[in-house]
Amino acid sequence: MNDSIIPDIPKIHTEIERKSEEIGFTMPSDLYVGSFLKTLIASKPKGRFLEIGTGIGLSLSWMVEGLDKDSKLISVDNDQELIDIAVSFFGDNAKVELICQDGAQWLKEYKGAKFDLIFADAWPGKYSEIERVLNLVIVGGFYIIDDMNKQPNWPDGHENHVHELMEYLENRDDFQITKMNWSTGLIVAVKK
Repeated sequence: MNDSIIPDIPKIHTEIERKSEEIGFTMPSDLYVGSFLKTLIASKPKGRFLEIGTGIGLSLSWMVEGLDKDSKLISVDNDQELIDIAVSFFGDNAKVELICQDGAQWLKEYKGAKFDLIFADAWPGKYSEIERVLNLVIVGGFYIIDDMNKQPNWPDGHENHVHELMEYLENRDDFQITKMNWSTGLIVAVKK
């Protein structure tokens, strides 16, 4: 990929990539997805945002860049080592709350306000607790998932889960969805 096609890569993104290589983190996020998330988040001033699957913080670096001064972002991951790394990069940002907890459990227990955009980049919120996560999107809000095109790191049988999820989303009448054969394969859903 030609990085010059992607404008304004967050400065911190390069530092996080270095840390990824250092610890052998092998689930990097795509620059195109990051840029897309930044743009969507910028469209929601004073917004509330949720990322399920912080990882090491690569997508988070883009999402943070899209926040205005009155926005808030929660990012959840179940890996304490990765959350600690994300805290080292984003812990001083008052607009960001990093939570180390199983995403499925967090979704079941969450009682706060709904979100303008949810990026589900982990099993919970994508393949489990789907009804719960979709109920947390406000009308006019976005539900974004990536990795819908076959990925080299998919375990055997994962493609079936992807097809079932796509069919489930297509059959809902409370979301308008667009499947994008772009980047890693995205689904963009807007709550009606």
